[in-house]
Amino acid sequence: MPKKHFPKGLDDRMRDQDGTIRKKRSDTLVRTLREEYGEGFAPGYRSDTKLETVLKKEGVETLDQLLKKE
Repeated sequence: MPKKHFPKGLDDRMRDQDGTIRKKRSDTLVRTLREEYGEGFAPGYRSDTKLETVLKKEGVETLDQLLKKE
C-alpha cells in the first residue's frame, strides 16, 4: 500500500486532506523539534522530553503558541 503524501501549503507546512495544517504530535521529542527550530528550542528541557510535557508546563496548548511565547 503506497504511503499517502499530502500537499504542502504556501507556507511549506504539511496539510491534511481537507487542507488544514497538520498539528505536531504530542509525543514528539524535544530533540526532534530542536532539529527543526534550533538548539535554543525549549531551553531547560531535556532532549527526551515529550512535546506534551513542555506544552503543559509552559501553560500553552499548541506548538505555535509555545513558539510565540519564546
